Formats: sequence, structure tokens, C-alpha cells
Amino acid sequence: MQKILEVKNITKIYKMYKSNFDRLKEIFLNRPYHREFVSNRDISFDLYEAETLGIIGVNGAGKSTILKIIAGVISPTSGEIIRHGRVTALLELGTGFNDELSGYENIFLNGTLIGMSEQECTQKAKEIIIFSELGDYIYEPIKTYSSGMKMRLAFSIAIYSEPQVLIVDEALSVGDAHFAAKCTKALKQRKEQNMSIIYVSHDLNSLKLLCDRVILLSHGEVVQEGDPEAVMNSYYFLISKLNDEAQEIKINDLSENSFGSFEIEIKKVLIFGEKSKSEIISSGENATIQIYLKSFAEFENITIGIHIRDKFGQDIYGTNTYYQKVDISLSKGEYICSFVMPLNIGYGKYSLGCAIHTGNNHTDKCFHWLDHAHEFEVAGVEGNPFIGLCRLEPKISISECVIED
Repeated sequence: MQKILEVKNITKIYKMYKSNFDRLKEIFLNRPYHREFVSNRDISFDLYEAETLGIIGVNGAGKSTILKIIAGVISPTSGEIIRHGRVTALLELGTGFNDELSGYENIFLNGTLIGMSEQECTQKAKEIIIFSELGDYIYEPIKTYSSGMKMRLAFSIAIYSEPQVLIVDEALSVGDAHFAAKCTKALKQRKEQNMSIIYVSHDLNSLKLLCDRVILLSHGEVVQEGDPEAVMNSYYFLISKLNDEAQEIKINDLSENSFGSFEIEIKKVLIFGEKSKSEIISSGENATIQIYLKSFAEFENITIGIHIRDKFGQDIYGTNTYYQKVDISLSKGEYICSFVMPLNIGYGKYSLGCAIHTGNNHTDKCFHWLDHAHEFEVAGVEGNPFIGLCRLEPKISISECVIED
């Protein structure tokens, strides 16, 4: 595959001063009065034509800094960016807009800033306005726009600038679900036309859906790069480590999908249908999920949870004993925890994950997180057929009425 972007050994160091006076003292006295903050350290990766690369990490990991360097907004302290085409970035909302100008005038201003010629802006203006769905608001000043309206315009300009590389930093998290879905569809279409994308979001489902490869940053460094699901399991591990003052959380040596303190350990997971007695279950059939676990000490207020993901890695359903208001305390010994429920989801193949922790999620104290604990398939349907992933079982009625014009 053809490289469209090369990031080589990028390091960005900021000088942090207690006051502006310290800046002056450093200049005139030729002595350091600052401390250094390393935002990015020796980051290297390549982006290929028609590839979507995701970047994830907790807040402060250095995601925004590397994106700004790639976009040319700031310069690196050391290292090199080699661009083999136009790079357009959607970074902070409203960047490149003049609040006093109308949306229409900002098409030309913002378009010029990201490398479009005046002729290109003129040719694409109608398509940009239609895609943004702003209607007559396009002629109103930007200062009257909501954050969602600004995102609509910024994304529309960016996508119609036809860049070789488009950088999207949390832009789709602003605005309504309809337009976010429209943007996701547009990104897929542009990818089919060989546009490359660097995508940063806290919405892990959208990352799994869009990305071919994901990079995990921590403290400004690349800690993992590869398959989206494997990298995201490491991301969950990092989140667990944030509250792990006792340094108990570790990754299972035999599986990257498993981590925790292992004071309570998931030994085996099964799922089977009430009628099928197998992992091939009909939609609507009662299914039993059994989690076999071993506790190595006494624990109170334990939470046991499950999550179901589809073949794209998107979370379909999750619950736990905390949400279901089931109190669990364990002594030293072996146990089996069962979740029994009608499997009201659509046809397809799914994976099942489990976790044991305290509180409502695994970021509090994580005993064991086990992803891809088991796989199963939904085939056939009990009762009425349906379309999609969710079986909602509506009650339908019809009656006469008078419709007033």
C-alpha cells in the first residue's frame, strides 16, 4: 500500500513558566526558569492510502498535540512529518471561523485556510450547504450558531475539500445522532475513494466500526498499535490502572483479553439456549449465561457483569449485578453466577465478555476483566420476525380520528 503520511520520531516539549516574569529572567539572565513538560515523546507511525487510523488514550495522553503537529498547527521540538497530499483537520470546534461573518462567507474563509482555492470554494459551496443542512442559517453570522451547527459547517467544508488525509478529533461527538450517522456514512464513502482518515474519539464503538488500525497513547508515548479490539482491551486496562494505587492490576500472561488483580478469577464462561441446549440460540429464546469463578479471600459488595458485542466489536448490551440491585458477597471458594434472560437480539454472531469488580464499573476496583470469554450465534426467531439488532415487541392499535389541517 502507498504511504500517504509519515510520522517520524516526533517529540514535543513545552516550557512551563510560573509567571511571565520568569520568561523575561530566562532571556536576560541566560538561566533556566522553567520546567519541561513532554507532551509527545518519540512518536512514529505511517498512514496508508484508504486507511482509517484511530488514536485513543486517556485525557492528557498527547492525542491533540500529535494531531496539531500533523496538521501543521504547531511545530514539533524534534522529528519530522512527511505529507504526501493535502491534510485537512477538524480540531477545536470553530477553528478557522470568523464569528462576525456569515456561514456562507466562512465557507470561503475556512476553505482557503485548509488549502482550497477560491474557484474550488465557489464550485463546492452548494454541496457544502446541502450537506450541512443549515438552510437559510447559512447566511446568518457564525456567532449565532450553536456548537452543533458549527460542527455541521466545519465537517461539510472539510469533507468537500477532498483532502488526501482528514483528521477528525472528537468532532462527531457534538450535535445530533442523525448528523453524526450522516458523517460516519460520508467518511466510509470517502474511504472507498482512497481518502485516509485519522480519527480520535472517546466513542469506542465508532472507532471499532471505522478504524482498520488503532494506536494507544499513554503519557505522550505509543504503548500499543494494531487491531482495534486488542488495543481497546489495553485501553480498558489503562483505565483500571488509574485507580490502582496498590499496583494490583496486571495483564494475564496467557491472554491480552484478560486483566485484573485476580483476587477473584473467572475460570469458565458458558452460554446456551433453554431449548437448543447449545451456543446456537433463537432470537427470543431464553438463554443462560454461566460464569464460573473462584474467590481467594472474603469480599463484600462484589459486582459481576456481562457485555455482548456484535461481529464488528460494537457493544450491543451490558448489565451487571450492581445495576440489577443484586447484592453479592463471597467467601473463599468456588461459585457459579447465572444470568437468565430472553435473548432479544437479531441474527448474527456475537462475543460475550465478563467482569468482576466493585461499584458500577471496572474502573473502581477490578478483580478480573475477561473479553471474548465465549462466542455464540443467534439463528432463527421465536415468534414474529423483525429487522435489526433489537427485538422491542410493540403493541399495535389503530382507531379512527379526525385530522385537522
